[in-house]
Amino acid sequence: MADRRAAKVTELAGLSREEARQLVWSGVTERTLRQMAAAYRQHGPVGLIDGRRDGKARGRWSIGPEVEEAIRAVHEQCLRRSRISMASRERLIHQYVREVFPDRQVRVPHRTTLARVWRVWRERFGPGGARQRYVRSAAAVPAPAGAPVIASRPGQVVVLDSTPLPVKVLDHVFGTPITVHLTIALDAYTHSIVAFRLTPVAESSVEVAMLLRDVLSPLPMRPGWGESMAWPYPGGPAALVAELAGGPVAGLAFFTPEAITVDHGAAFKNHHLVEVARTLGVDVLPARAMRPTDKAACERAFAAIQSLLLELVPGWRGIDVADRGADPEADAAWTVAEMEHLLASWIVAVWQNRRLDQHAPAWDPSGRHSPNTLFAAAAARDGIALQIPAPELYYELLPVRFVKVDARRGVKVGGLWYGAHSPALDPCRGVLPAPGRPARGEVGGPP
Repeated sequence: MADRRAAKVTELAGLSREEARQLVWSGVTERTLRQMAAAYRQHGPVGLIDGRRDGKARGRWSIGPEVEEAIRAVHEQCLRRSRISMASRERLIHQYVREVFPDRQVRVPHRTTLARVWRVWRERFGPGGARQRYVRSAAAVPAPAGAPVIASRPGQVVVLDSTPLPVKVLDHVFGTPITVHLTIALDAYTHSIVAFRLTPVAESSVEVAMLLRDVLSPLPMRPGWGESMAWPYPGGPAALVAELAGGPVAGLAFFTPEAITVDHGAAFKNHHLVEVARTLGVDVLPARAMRPTDKAACERAFAAIQSLLLELVPGWRGIDVADRGADPEADAAWTVAEMEHLLASWIVAVWQNRRLDQHAPAWDPSGRHSPNTLFAAAAARDGIALQIPAPELYYELLPVRFVKVDARRGVKVGGLWYGAHSPALDPCRGVLPAPGRPARGEVGGPP
């Protein structure tokens, strides 16, 4: 294919200047042909249209500056009011034009044109069809200045998100079918699932903190994993990584993230996570309200995990109640530990080697790339920072509880008493704490 492209470039270069200008084939290189082939596979014949030679959209001639000003003013007014229909918005637009421009002959277009323009301008106004309070909250958050953040290296942006696992699993204590939550950390550049967690209850800030610790730590090899799932990346020899990690390491990238993108859930928006991010030196980039495009890669990853793996697992309960089977609880056959091992094996063996059809890098748009190959290319270009966290980091990321030591009953945490006769509390018994709130490690702080 490369030889055919080179021959085609040579053939086009032999055309006369006038003929090349008429055919719009002047200045064509092999890179142009590769980009056109990739665009054709993704969009079909429409992808071959050169947008640089297309005229810009001229808008609607019936929407003059006066009507545009009226539409914007009515939109600002509707943000603070209860939700109204498009017919009422049309009346407000007519009223604004008559009151503000009484001496001009302004022709307001038909209501169908106004409705169509209102729908087209949703990119400026925000989401359409949402609840009114969500529309106001989305409009209150200013759009990011300049161009959006485009990841150019692993670890630059890591997206965190959680969802209920659509598979019923068995509790490891009583063996009853339960619903667990799946929380993943996805690297925005390589689309690698660098860490994940299964929690029997809704995710908490502690689980998110441990998830970030898993991003920094290498994944050890598990029983039954072959050589094909071992550390495959150049730039960091497997023997050196195994020596630093204390054992063989699986083929999953690990690094210190520079920034994380989270939504506005309770587990991702609290003081504990802010303290954890400060400890790790990670910037927190909250996603905008009612803007799913800020975490689109993570949402697509959830859909891919569902279609490629979870729909084939016994206990699949579907997405909607109307599409649910007769008794998905009775079909549950995997425990929480077995499901966690299955997900870990599938991520290392399948997801990390799966071809990314729509996420090819800019430097090779028509190439065949996977999360592992993208990380390997970045490692060959920039190197790998083998920074394995110390075991003490586990305790540094736990939430802090400031408690009072009782001489007879110990300390009370979460409504329960602990350490009534524990020697670990002996240094704190009978010691008056310093005025104010103690810091970590001081008397009166956590044991």
